[in-house]
Amino acid sequence: MQAIDNRRRNALIALVVLALIWGYNWVVMKVAVQSAPPFQFAAWRTLGGGIALALVALVLRKPLRPQHPAAFFWIGLFQTACFVGLVTLAVVTAGAGQVAMLAYTMPLWVSLIAWPALGERIRGPQAIAIAIAFAGVACMIGPLRGIGPADVLAVCAGLAWAIGIVMTKRLARAGSLDLYGLTMWQMLFGGAILALVAFVVPAHATVWDAPYVLAVGYNILLSTALAYVLWIFILDALPARDASMGTLANPVVGVLAAWVQLGEAPSPLSMLGMILIVAGLIALTIADRRAEA
Repeated sequence: MQAIDNRRRNALIALVVLALIWGYNWVVMKVAVQSAPPFQFAAWRTLGGGIALALVALVLRKPLRPQHPAAFFWIGLFQTACFVGLVTLAVVTAGAGQVAMLAYTMPLWVSLIAWPALGERIRGPQAIAIAIAFAGVACMIGPLRGIGPADVLAVCAGLAWAIGIVMTKRLARAGSLDLYGLTMWQMLFGGAILALVAFVVPAHATVWDAPYVLAVGYNILLSTALAYVLWIFILDALPARDASMGTLANPVVGVLAAWVQLGEAPSPLSMLGMILIVAGLIALTIADRRAEA
């Protein structure tokens, strides 16, 4: 019993560290795109992260061969290439906190897609939670504020992320799934796609100044290699719903960090929208857990 309590405590500590790493990375992304084209930076962070995870796999003597190559490729397309590419493109012209909060509407899209794709019906409390969160989205990008191209990119990124998660859930239902291998290969596949896009799309040359080098290093070593090792440990030690609820702190950290470091103070309407989104996502997580029970 003591060992279980210690493991849960360590997982909760890891969840806090993960929220700080992933939350602050939205500010790091904003800094990075000042020196490099968005797709080039996205390719560096994903390919570099995938290679870092492969090196960790070698040290831990984990298998490197992809368990489901075709499925891993499609998940990498949506969950890595589309998500990372779109959010990186969005932070070029929009605030890092705004993009973070809109991208983290992912659980809403998962709930909507999972109904026809996985047979997971939306019941009364879940529908209310989704409505609350969508009211928050309306406050942030609705007619009272105006919808910008970056806002659309951020929401589409959340949708792409959700598609990748639903694909992962379907794959897990078919049998045992190597989560580490999936993470590594989706990074490698998605990074290769982003590298191809970066090669094709005309862009200015990258300025390899100190802030950009630090941003790339942060993404490869902390935001990918360390963070995903922590995430897999958290998923192994905590129920999936508890772990998912913990990630809701990530965009909050991103908003606060962008406010402090970049001076991106959200408007009262945007702040109301953020509060409604977080409240809706928490209510959705609780409703999902009760539905499963």
